[in-house]
Amino acid sequence: MHPRRFVRAVLLIVSLPLVLGAQTLQEKVRAHRVAHEKELMGEYREFVAIPNVSADHENVRRNAEFIVGMLRKRGVAAELLTIAKPGANPVVFGEVRVPGATRTVVFYAHYDGQPVNPKQWAEGLEPFTPVFLTDTVEHGGKIVADWRLGQPVNPQWRLSGRGAADDKAGVMMIINAYDALVKTGGVPTVNVKFFFEGEEEIGSTNLGAILAVHKAKAAGDLWIICDGPRHVSGRKVVAFGVRGDVNMDLTVYAAKRPLHSGNYGNFAPNPALHLVSLLASMKDDNGNVLVKNFYDDYVLFSETEKLAIKEASFTDAQLLKELGLKQPEVPGRSLLEGFELPTLNINGLGSANTGKLAANIIPTTAKATLDLRMVLGNDWQRQAGRVVAHMQEQGWHVMDHEPTDEERAQFAKLIKVEVGEGYNAQRTSMNLPLAQAVVDAVQSTSAEPVIKLPTVGGSLPLIIIEQVLGTRVITVPSVNYDNNQHAENENVKVQFLWEGIETFAALMTMK
Repeated sequence: MHPRRFVRAVLLIVSLPLVLGAQTLQEKVRAHRVAHEKELMGEYREFVAIPNVSADHENVRRNAEFIVGMLRKRGVAAELLTIAKPGANPVVFGEVRVPGATRTVVFYAHYDGQPVNPKQWAEGLEPFTPVFLTDTVEHGGKIVADWRLGQPVNPQWRLSGRGAADDKAGVMMIINAYDALVKTGGVPTVNVKFFFEGEEEIGSTNLGAILAVHKAKAAGDLWIICDGPRHVSGRKVVAFGVRGDVNMDLTVYAAKRPLHSGNYGNFAPNPALHLVSLLASMKDDNGNVLVKNFYDDYVLFSETEKLAIKEASFTDAQLLKELGLKQPEVPGRSLLEGFELPTLNINGLGSANTGKLAANIIPTTAKATLDLRMVLGNDWQRQAGRVVAHMQEQGWHVMDHEPTDEERAQFAKLIKVEVGEGYNAQRTSMNLPLAQAVVDAVQSTSAEPVIKLPTVGGSLPLIIIEQVLGTRVITVPSVNYDNNQHAENENVKVQFLWEGIETFAALMTMK
């Protein structure tokens, strides 16, 4: 044998047990899941059926207590972390100390969800009555009406329900990853902490206070976040940052009472028209924000980050076709390239009634909610202030209250602006050894190359975790990209739940 071939053969033989060991771990986790998936799915459907809108404190606590039961059932000491503030939703915390472990990893997901309007969901679907669909509603998916509890579940089906993907899926994957690992004789290589938040969808208002009060329990060398979707291609993702977020509620005022549009048209101003004119002044036809200084202070991607974005931007044509769009909002800019920039979005807009309920009136008010996404370098309060300044430059009298009679008499354009609690963006270096360890662990569960993103488009309170605890934070999104999170007909692909369990078991045994 040629000497070089001999060396390669020896190296292959030496490395074979390591490869087989990694495969055996994944295969054992998968075999455990297959043997128990009916039980796991039954428990998950029960979990998704509990209403979880963040402001519904009673039901949010029911969710928290259900998670505590999930953890204790699997031998994990679990408790609720709270603060002395009325209405603050609890964090579910659990911990497993591993003899000899030199690292502590905190696994995070949130269990609260966005508000729902059941009337907007497809026929036969209810936000908190989880059912299986053959596909997404948009792709013609139908309810699997003949499925019964205990029967096999097709991995290509979707489970519908608010929170099914965002982000009860993260709770389910993390807990069952640990359970599958230990039930098959595996041992985590890190101390494992479980941290499940109940206020992420309302800006994590109390997260900083909870972390400060329970700092010792929350401490870790790394936080791994399970939230958000995998790549459009279906490939697994490791993300190193998130955008910040803040909402602004706007109310434009006109006459004190609704007026007949024939009798008062051309006399009484229309608040809906005024509002849409104001909103139109904020962006041009190519999607560029026209608010003064809006783009002044963001941090550009590094060359490494730009390369990662370029390598992952190969699905835009597929997305445009699927969404029925001719081109992106900014022609020539890919979806992922847009993650480098702050955004200004209209979440909702309304004034009086439309359709069959419409009446010939001039309404009294018009309302809109703006969603500002921050990137590294932006400050959420400063960005919101720039939007307010833009309104004032457009001739608006900006208030934080209902207009008084004196204000109505003095100002022609009245708008109330309510700025919610926000947080800034966060980004972790892709070049850290710890970051590579996460990528390697995720890669060990996938035949396709893992997508590495410097940031995702969505928002999470990671900057709060980083600032209060001084720790590193990395996100491992794990659900399907077409999950309709925050919207009607939310769903999670069953196969992605199963694959997520394997991913997080690998992260608990990372090198």
